[in-house]
Amino acid sequence: MRDLVRDYAMEHFADPQGVLIADPTGFAKKGIKSAGVQRQYSGTLGRVDNCQIGTFLAYANRRGDRVLIDRELYLPKDSWAVDFERRREAGIPDEVTFRTRPQQVQTMIDRAVAAGVPFSWFVADEEFGQNRILRRHLEAEGIAYCMAVPKSTDVNTAGITTNPDTPTRLDNLASRLRPGDFSRRACGIGAKGFRTYDWAVITGRDGSQYVVRRTLADGEIAYFHCHNPRRESLSELVAVIGLRWPIEECFEAAKQQAGLDNYQVRTYDAWHRHITMAMLALAFLAAMARTPQKGALRTWTVTAGREPGGSRP
Repeated sequence: MRDLVRDYAMEHFADPQGVLIADPTGFAKKGIKSAGVQRQYSGTLGRVDNCQIGTFLAYANRRGDRVLIDRELYLPKDSWAVDFERRREAGIPDEVTFRTRPQQVQTMIDRAVAAGVPFSWFVADEEFGQNRILRRHLEAEGIAYCMAVPKSTDVNTAGITTNPDTPTRLDNLASRLRPGDFSRRACGIGAKGFRTYDWAVITGRDGSQYVVRRTLADGEIAYFHCHNPRRESLSELVAVIGLRWPIEECFEAAKQQAGLDNYQVRTYDAWHRHITMAMLALAFLAAMARTPQKGALRTWTVTAGREPGGSRP
């Protein structure tokens, strides 16, 4: 079913310039029986609470369509990896071992590549951007990415520091940028209009690019590590960074319209079944939103509304 959801989405939304997006989301739960549940931090809830965490892969094209195409339930190491009695009660197969969320995302990206999903970039937040193993895997596979990283990231640079062999913190490098190094660009349209920031690029000795985003209102800085093997322009990097937000919109739509978080199941397989069916419902709604509704409805009524003899039921 997971693969069918992905293939259905590609029938409607495939785009060579598409973007893969990774992000976790939390599901508040009571009790201790549900697979993967424990007190843990959830960005969705904004606090440490009793919850399950699902790791998701979304797909967004440049026309504005976005859908969820893969998912994995995160199993915390300290409470689920070696508690075999608890695992059996929750129906977790013996072959399912502990994996970090970056490892789960790596697996999902590999599945998308193997299935021929067309995309040009992968984007994600700091949790994935600061994971060296995931970055090295993407680079080895020739996958371009733009991922958020913390300000404490060490960078080897040429031409900015006096000693380019000594790593320098990214925020220290950003503080040396001159006003003329920034350009003002919009990375998409939000609820309040165009999301406009000032942007600059710092290039590392290994060819990696670090995009600096400065908020117009208060000067707040955010940082993004970009593997840009095609040497795309800053405009493209800005557009790609702006495409991380569709996965949040997917979560909101899936929970409000497709029941993503509306379940009472406890076992490992049941969680994946429910989540996958909700993903299919979300993809169906997205496909219908692009269909000329009047013509589609009229064709269905004429075809499905007649009995074999041709008379109305």
